[in-house]
Amino acid sequence: MANNSGGKLPLLVSFWGNEDGGSQRTHLKVMREKIKNSWVEFNDFARKALEMGRSDPRKVLFAVKMGLALSLTSLLIFWKGSYQDFAQYSIWAILTVIVMFEFSIGATFIKGFNRGLGTLCAGILAFCFAELSVVAGKFEEVVIVISIFLTGFCASYLKLYPTMKPYEYGFRVFILTYCILMVAGNRTREYSQAVLTRLVLIAAGAGVTLVVNICIFPIWAGESLHKLVVKNFKDLATSLEGCVNGYLKCVEYERIPSKILTYQAADDPLYNCYRSVVQSTSEEDTLLGFATWEPPHGPYRHNYPWENFVKVSGAVKHCAFTVMALHGCILSEIQAPADRRHVFSNELQKVGSEGGKVLRELGSKLEKMEKLSPGDILKNVHEAAEQLQQKIDHKSYVLVNSEGWEIGGRPMELDLEDLINAAEDENMKLGSKSLSEAVLEVRSVSVGTAFCYDAKNTLRTWPSNVSANGGSVVKGDEFKTYESASALSLATFASLLIEFVARLGNVVSSFEELSLKANFKDPPIINMPPEPCKEGVATWVV
Repeated sequence: MANNSGGKLPLLVSFWGNEDGGSQRTHLKVMREKIKNSWVEFNDFARKALEMGRSDPRKVLFAVKMGLALSLTSLLIFWKGSYQDFAQYSIWAILTVIVMFEFSIGATFIKGFNRGLGTLCAGILAFCFAELSVVAGKFEEVVIVISIFLTGFCASYLKLYPTMKPYEYGFRVFILTYCILMVAGNRTREYSQAVLTRLVLIAAGAGVTLVVNICIFPIWAGESLHKLVVKNFKDLATSLEGCVNGYLKCVEYERIPSKILTYQAADDPLYNCYRSVVQSTSEEDTLLGFATWEPPHGPYRHNYPWENFVKVSGAVKHCAFTVMALHGCILSEIQAPADRRHVFSNELQKVGSEGGKVLRELGSKLEKMEKLSPGDILKNVHEAAEQLQQKIDHKSYVLVNSEGWEIGGRPMELDLEDLINAAEDENMKLGSKSLSEAVLEVRSVSVGTAFCYDAKNTLRTWPSNVSANGGSVVKGDEFKTYESASALSLATFASLLIEFVARLGNVVSSFEELSLKANFKDPPIINMPPEPCKEGVATWVV
């Protein structure tokens, strides 16, 4: 028995030993994979960080200026003068640089104002309550605790007031500074010296921040707002032209349409362009708040109408919503056949092209800060929209199912009531005539088979008993219903395009208002060479 058990032990040991070795190899393999993935992620992070600096060098300059300001302020640590408190409490100056130094000049001024006002008010209030606590004698601790409660309560309540939202940071600084001063003063019993020392150090940190941020490659929020509005014009023009071209070319999306609708199609340029326009509201409001604090600089004079930039951008967003609806027509489940789109292709293409030209022209004028040239900038796009509307009126039978009209399915015998109503309608005759003409004309237009795509992007038809290639045609109520719906989708696209042209007027009006208030320069006058006079033709100059 012992020999048998002894003979089995090596097998057991060998078995467990092999499992431990396999487990270790598995752990090492997993660890190598994790290290490899971490290295790949680090390289990807480094690549994106370098790309961020190349795309916007201002971010690199901001980081350099921040490091320079902190280095200059940290010199207070080595202060060897008569006031040793400067070196001891130099952290106040360093903290001021950290919290005040912002990307733009306007943001820095706002933080500096909040920081300075909060610290000054806290210092004055701390000095008053400190003197009161000394006078209170044995109730000194009670006075300090009650003062901290009242200060925290009042500041926390007032910062919730709607108009006090821009000064929320100032209230936080006020509470923090007051508590620190009361604690430090109670420990050293030198309230006035603690208040003055911290005020001086905060002023030193604020001064270094302003000098470095303004004098070394300043970054202006107003200029960023200006460029953002110009970018919105260009992006919307790109989306508009892309939507019209894509619709006329019957573009089929390989992705699931729900990704577009849930803001997940980051690789779609049309989607990204109009989405950046629609979602720029918060950035514009932030830049507007910063720009109003900035001093006059460059072409931006004192009391510059920054609000009108946001107003112009709002008019652009109003047009962007129409472009979003146009893009939705491309992504819709029910699509008009290509032959019906071809009927209006020239008119649709012209409206999209002229609308894009207007947006790009306005963006170029805004970028150059020039007024509009003499003449109507909307003339061509209005003419294109009118031509599209006339084509719709002339070819309206393409947009509806004519077989369902009353003129085509009217019974042979009419009731007496119908005859009386027809006699009272003076326009009945003219209307019936136009309908009959349309019925005759519709026979020459091929209806085609309309297709739609399901959630998996599989080509399918509705009704299901109609083949995708249009080989078998089933005349039924379901087919006629879908045929009418597919034709109406083309009418929807055309009407949205006309609506876009109508909304362009608001953009032009907002731009003209901005150009007057901002005193844009006049456009350059192009002198056209005089045409040579033909022999025998007199030229009169009035």
